[in-house]
Amino acid sequence: MNTTTTRLAIAAGALVAGAIVSTAPASAFGGPPADRGNPNDAPVHVDVLAPSRGDVAGIDGAGWFVDLSLEYRDGLTTAGFSGLQLTGPAAHNDIAPFPGTFSTGADDRLPGLVVLTSTTSSTRPGFSGPGTNLANLFNLTGVTDRSEGAAEIWDTWLVGAPIAGEDVDTVLTVAVVDDLDGNGVFDDAPAVVPDANGDGVVDKHDLQQIGVASNIVTVPFRLSGDGA
Repeated sequence: MNTTTTRLAIAAGALVAGAIVSTAPASAFGGPPADRGNPNDAPVHVDVLAPSRGDVAGIDGAGWFVDLSLEYRDGLTTAGFSGLQLTGPAAHNDIAPFPGTFSTGADDRLPGLVVLTSTTSSTRPGFSGPGTNLANLFNLTGVTDRSEGAAEIWDTWLVGAPIAGEDVDTVLTVAVVDDLDGNGVFDDAPAVVPDANGDGVVDKHDLQQIGVASNIVTVPFRLSGDGA
């Protein structure tokens, strides 16, 4: 069993109560790589471990993972990292031993992170369509490596509801917003990303307009409409 598979299994086990549990499709760990953008010498590097480009993920639009690796080259302080996290909806929200809030908007653990899907609903409470920052819905956050001043953080979300639809193609977009207020910390992610260039969609181009400290990763995949 590889490291990513093991980690996903741990996350699912920890959050099984009230969630949809299934065997991940074989395609979830294969297929062509995502469009990882151009990392250049950015202070943060983002890698999306799941989903992969072309996956057909989930059960009735739910039960799929977003699994991220984020490397902050100047360490945890610049990440705005505020602690370990194990959280979720309802009774899981913001409780010991690793409390973290669970809602849409900027993440209370990694406040510069932006996570979007191109088909995010605008009909559910707290959701504002494709510009909704989904980062604060992540369940499991921890530090996987610290070396030479840098820090790698892994961040995982088990999606428990069809917030981006079902039986539909979608695009996941992930980046870390730049230090917009100049305080030396990447903690300026918006709750909702606006259509900054006015082209009628919210995507990586709008994040570029805001300003990013990382590469921008985009992953086109499909949300399954099939039941268990």
